[in-house]
Amino acid sequence: MKKNIKRIFTAVMLLAMIFTLTIPAFAAGEAETVAAADNALGDKALAAAIAVGLAAAAGAIGMGWAIAKSAEAISRQPEAENKIRTTLMLGLVFVETAIIYALVIAILIIFVL
Repeated sequence: MKKNIKRIFTAVMLLAMIFTLTIPAFAAGEAETVAAADNALGDKALAAAIAVGLAAAAGAIGMGWAIAKSAEAISRQPEAENKIRTTLMLGLVFVETAIIYALVIAILIIFVL
């Protein structure tokens, strides 16, 4: 399981690096009439998309693990179901909050910076 996650993470990071490095190559062939502000806005949008995408992917993986482990814990100790469920919900809220913070920062990157 960990090998598959490492492979997926490596593939995602490799694709992110390839896309990040190829954007300037395509921009170099454009005419000089393109304003620098347009290029900056495109770079900001790319950075925001990568940030939100990675945060959402990592959050989804974390949530999946948490749900799987809580289901396993409940099946082993059914009498502790309420405590496990409460802890699970609190943890899922914190993970979702981190994803929402990434979205807010991405919006700030695009519109404020």
